[in-house]
Amino acid sequence: MEDGKYSKELNVAVRVVHMACSLCEKVQKQLLSTNSDQVKSKDDDSLVTVADWSVQATVSWMLKKAFGSQNISIVAEEDIQTLCKSESQSLLAMVVSAVNGCLAEAPRFGLHGPEKPLSASEILEAISQCNSRGGPLEVVMGVLGCPNYSVKDDGLNKYTQENPVMSKISSGEVGCVMYTRKGSGKAWMQSLIHRDETRLSGQILQNSYRNKPLRVYSMVKYAAIARGEAEIYMRFARAGYKEKIWDHAAGVLLVQEAGGVVTDAGGRPLDFSRGIYLEGLDRGIIACSGIKLHDKIIGAVYASWESSNLARKSLMESFVDYLVLGSTPYFPKARDGYIASLHLQRTILLCYVFLLQGESGKQI
Repeated sequence: MEDGKYSKELNVAVRVVHMACSLCEKVQKQLLSTNSDQVKSKDDDSLVTVADWSVQATVSWMLKKAFGSQNISIVAEEDIQTLCKSESQSLLAMVVSAVNGCLAEAPRFGLHGPEKPLSASEILEAISQCNSRGGPLEVVMGVLGCPNYSVKDDGLNKYTQENPVMSKISSGEVGCVMYTRKGSGKAWMQSLIHRDETRLSGQILQNSYRNKPLRVYSMVKYAAIARGEAEIYMRFARAGYKEKIWDHAAGVLLVQEAGGVVTDAGGRPLDFSRGIYLEGLDRGIIACSGIKLHDKIIGAVYASWESSNLARKSLMESFVDYLVLGSTPYFPKARDGYIASLHLQRTILLCYVFLLQGESGKQI
């Protein structure tokens, strides 16, 4: 890891994310071998697991330990409402166990953990202290932990398999941590076991071309572009949905420093300085591996929104020609993010935009 501005902060962050990945792997194995008591649904129907709370508590405690609580303000997703309910005592006990197990291994990652195990109240406090509402700020470094994203070439294919966790366990493959610093023009990747460092270029790998978009969860979408395993990521959420900064900040910087471009659908940079939401977002998010490709996609988006129903029908036929395997069209849902790794031929992605969101914001 190179020296420079924020090098100390980045070094600590990378080590803490390695710890968090180790925690996630252990919780995943438990989830695969037990029942779903460790999984809860939030108000927006998204899932939260023991790993979500445990990682937030671990990162919160470790950063405050490294830099002092007075110097740390954390924006994070989870709160403690569910964990504080009387019927959630067993869930809280699992979180406490996962956090203390992870913190006990801090020396293995070159960090200092607590002198004794944390109590349940201390862990709840660590989670609840991640209560910043954001504000005027700048993303100066980004770290992504991807425990199921293999460091080997074509890791995206393995990640999108039906059961990537079991596949990884059976093959002995390891995930990765990716990180960058603003203005460096560089991004790096480390394996979870050896922590050997590889520089990312964002240049598309020849064996990655495909003519069918992939459904991928989490910020792995950004990681795939930074690693050169995908060219395009487009996200057009359902009407009324507001993107949160924690779902994009680190991934956006990673792509940019690896040589890619990320903007909203109007071509404007994403603004992370207006609170926990990406306010003022124009329709959606478009990430590409390079500026020329990005300009073509932006042009296609504008054309698609201005075209007539007749033109839309024609473009949908083009979509079938270029983006479908076999005879059945692949129609993504409006609320999901998708990656397309393919050669751009004329404006083949115009109708891809159509299929993600219609003029009224409704799913087609």
